[in-house]
Amino acid sequence: MNEHLLIARRLVEAGCRSVTLSYGRWDSHGDNFGLVRDHGAKLDQCLSALVQDLEERGMLQDVTVVVWGEFGRTPQINKDAGRDHWPTVSCALLAGGGMKVGQVIGSTDRLGAYPEDRPVHVQEVVATIYHNLGIDLETTQLLDQAGRPQYLLEQRQPIRELVG
Repeated sequence: MNEHLLIARRLVEAGCRSVTLSYGRWDSHGDNFGLVRDHGAKLDQCLSALVQDLEERGMLQDVTVVVWGEFGRTPQINKDAGRDHWPTVSCALLAGGGMKVGQVIGSTDRLGAYPEDRPVHVQEVVATIYHNLGIDLETTQLLDQAGRPQYLLEQRQPIRELVG
C-alpha cells in the first residue's frame, strides 16, 4: 500500500486530477476483529502518512482524500465472528480539499444500526467531491441516451458543514 500511495502522490504532483486506490479486503464475514486489527492499523498508518506528506508539501488543500466503502457492516456479530453487509449505515472519511475538516458529521443510534442526527446522503458525499473538483452541479448536465439533459446528481448540494 505504501508504494501505491507514493505513486498516487507523484501522480497528483504531475497534475493528475483523480487517483483511485483500492486497499485490501474488508469483507469481514468471518474473523472481523482479526481483519480489522490488521487492516485498520495499516490503513491508519499509511493514510495518516499520506495526509501529513501532502500537508508538508503544501498540496493538501488542493487534494481531496476520500476513504469510503460501498456500504457499512451489521452492528451484530455473526456466528463466524464476522459482520455482514449493512447498507443502512456507513461512513466516509474526507480530508484536505480546502474543506473544514476535523469534525464528525452525523450520528447513529447506540448500536450503530440506524442513522440518528444529521444523516449524510451518499449524493452529498459525491457532490462534495464534485464541488472540490470545481464542477458546478447546478449547471453541469450530460445528455442521456435519448438526448435529454440530465444533472449529474439529484441532490446537488455538497456537505454544508465541510464546504459552507
